[in-house]
Amino acid sequence: MHYPAASAYTLESIINALADPGWLVLNDFVSPAWCRQLRADAEQLLPHFCAAGIGHHQDYQQQSTIRGDRIGWLDDLPSTIAISAYQQRLQQLQTALNRQLYLGLDHFEGHLASYAPGRGYQRHYDQFHDSDARVVTTILYLNPDWQPADGGLLRLWPAPQQAPNQVIDIAPIGGRLVIFLSDRYPHQVLPAAAPRFSLTGWFRRRPS
Repeated sequence: MHYPAASAYTLESIINALADPGWLVLNDFVSPAWCRQLRADAEQLLPHFCAAGIGHHQDYQQQSTIRGDRIGWLDDLPSTIAISAYQQRLQQLQTALNRQLYLGLDHFEGHLASYAPGRGYQRHYDQFHDSDARVVTTILYLNPDWQPADGGLLRLWPAPQQAPNQVIDIAPIGGRLVIFLSDRYPHQVLPAAAPRFSLTGWFRRRPS
């Protein structure tokens, strides 16, 4: 299978969107065949996943009523060709973001995530209150056969200060990338009605 590099047009679209307004939904960030391979890899690696938690350091805890996914950190999982190719594409994006937006991104951390039917994740921010290391959130959906009845939408508050009741619901369609500034946008995963997979991660800088 061919895993092409991100196009200049794609990189430019992401850079412009992060500059203003700070978030973007981009369809077909990976091809349908690539998405299906990533989904197959995720399903094969599922036995390595563990229940996800909330909080950071001494505040870390597991509460399935708040966060119900199971995750496998990429650094802890056996590597696959499709996942490695995706990480290479993100490395190209990191280089472009540093060159154009001077974000000081140091590395990418990510995990595969699986939501069983009925599971979700309540509203939260991705940047911890005691650390500014996470700068940009990326979510690639691995649901090539997603249907509206499958649920599991991402609910994003695009202007939490100016319009706290305004929300945008984003379907977790296979190959779709959602990217946003980690400290700016609260978001929520609505309960899924079918197994829901994603490859989620963060571009990080060294904590200040």
